[in-house]
Amino acid sequence: MKCSSWIISRLSLIATLIAAAAPLARADVIMDWNAKADAIAAEKQIPPAPHSRALSMMHVAMFEAVNAIDRRYAPYKISLSADRSTSREAAAAVAAHDVLLSIYPDLKPDLDATLTNALAPIAEGESKIAGIALGKEAAAQIMELRAKDGSNAVETYRPLTTPGAYVPTVVPLFSTTGATTPWVMASGSQFRPGPPPALDSEVWTRDVNEIREVGSRASSTRTPEQTTIGRFWFFVGARTYNPIVKQAATAKGMDLVDCARLFALTSIAGNDALVAVFDAKYHYNLWRPITAIRNADLTSNPATPRDPSWLPLGETPMHPEYPCAHCITSAAIATVLESVVGDFGEFSLTSPTAPGVIRKWSRLQDYSDEVSNARIWAGFHYRFSTEVGKDMGRKIGALTVATELRGVEAMAEPKR
Repeated sequence: MKCSSWIISRLSLIATLIAAAAPLARADVIMDWNAKADAIAAEKQIPPAPHSRALSMMHVAMFEAVNAIDRRYAPYKISLSADRSTSREAAAAVAAHDVLLSIYPDLKPDLDATLTNALAPIAEGESKIAGIALGKEAAAQIMELRAKDGSNAVETYRPLTTPGAYVPTVVPLFSTTGATTPWVMASGSQFRPGPPPALDSEVWTRDVNEIREVGSRASSTRTPEQTTIGRFWFFVGARTYNPIVKQAATAKGMDLVDCARLFALTSIAGNDALVAVFDAKYHYNLWRPITAIRNADLTSNPATPRDPSWLPLGETPMHPEYPCAHCITSAAIATVLESVVGDFGEFSLTSPTAPGVIRKWSRLQDYSDEVSNARIWAGFHYRFSTEVGKDMGRKIGALTVATELRGVEAMAEPKR
């Protein structure tokens, strides 16, 4: 009798331990599909804006699917409900698969195989069948919601020139991104900043002279560590922050629903940060340091001398300067993580543009500040542009957390 009681007690303990560990394991489905989307972007060399759109659609669909079962948070803009016995893992996997398939139909065999592998460990039965159906419905509703978001607008950028005069023939990137439909903001111009400083101002003089010295390819004032950091952050887009989001979710032991929510919040904040920054960039059309420094004599500012052969550390991104895009996205992501997760210990990142280098931080603010400094050391952005970009990012991150995917008690409240 005692033996039987002991066995029952041990089995109960084992079951409790398994149950405690299960939520974190189940959350892997969110991280696995995030990694899949990033791998596709790397393989296809998808630029940051369309990759961010794909991620935000995928993660919102996954969140809506699993949240319809748990009903823990307010949904985005769709209405789904499901029995609590529905398989969350199946729902999340199918939602991710169907969204990615709609964006990358040429990858159907690969995506189908990934889905098959994701569904294989799930026991056959009504729970799995219901999960598959729920995932399909979540993906379909999100795809319908974003079908006319302006992401397919034809690019019509008009190079500034005079009749017959040559200008560089590479068309700049993301000229239509600022007009696409945001997830959180009312419009791309909601957080549009004031204009950049005048070319004879103290701020302009200070910042253009700073970047002339520290951002030059031949700089004698930039330290070796600053050069390494500048090159490290040639790496751009969501692939720079998704690994940090994963580390935050893992450190906090998030279950499937909370992990889905965190990735959804960071993805839509990252997407809206790009919408906002490209709205501002093409509105102001400010020249990059390489243009400004080589044409400094045109400003009639004797304190900013012309350097006719100046080059930045790296190749200047192909879009207007103001504000800093890398700065706005990192600040938006840091703000969401600070609000939802808080401190989660040391985190790190590697970069394909600085092989063998590992950057580590203990504070999200330090990560965001490093990104901003890196763009100065790279010769891409003036300091005032990095500060404006960070401010915009913090506002977008705060708005995202305050208004989207909130606790169920917020479902009856009007959105701010």
